[in-house]
Amino acid sequence: MSRQQPEQQAPPVQRLRIRYAKRGRLRFTSHRDVSRAVERAVFRAQIPMAYSSGFHPHPRISYAGASPTGAASEAEYLELGLAERRDPDEVGRSLDAALPDGLDVATVAESPGGSLSDLLTASAWLIELRGADAAEVGSAVSAFLGTESVPVERMTKKGLRTFDCRAAVVALEVSGTDAGPALALVLRHTVPAVRPDDVLTGLAAVSGFATPATALLTRLAQGPLDEATGTVGDPLA
Repeated sequence: MSRQQPEQQAPPVQRLRIRYAKRGRLRFTSHRDVSRAVERAVFRAQIPMAYSSGFHPHPRISYAGASPTGAASEAEYLELGLAERRDPDEVGRSLDAALPDGLDVATVAESPGGSLSDLLTASAWLIELRGADAAEVGSAVSAFLGTESVPVERMTKKGLRTFDCRAAVVALEVSGTDAGPALALVLRHTVPAVRPDDVLTGLAAVSGFATPATALLTRLAQGPLDEATGTVGDPLA
């Protein structure tokens, strides 16, 4: 007897792009944990989701540019495919209320079409180096920026990879917070991806700078890179 074919689901009638923040203790959650929390929140908020076709339909939620585990972020993005049209602001309020504290909806906008991921070409980061010596940080940054290529190694899903972390750095400056020195970093999105901790590894490689155990990573923005100014734009604008 032939196997029954799965029911084909209707395509979404509306797509909403959402910027959300990952704050506080939620910085230590994995992307898988975040996606589970979002799926539960969508169900509790009674958002009329479109579903995928196949034997195991799932709500049409796509993620773009997720930050690494351990990093906070003010600029995480996802897209919802809806089965019925809804007011974007209303969806944002109901989803925010259903999400756990630390996952906070910031902006909701209707998708104009195309790929959201294609708009995320760079990220701006704040790296707080609590307990570090400001002069030592400045010396390490100068050495890094003065080096043409800084190879680093990192274990990936495809095994140990070596790549140039210097090539992805658009801007790197020493700033400060109440807790001590910090780095303002703009990273171009590359393949394989260069992460802020890779840049810290690169700083150690060229200068011997030891990253303090209390270093905190926060993504401040993610979006299209303005090559002329080195700034990161808003993908939902």
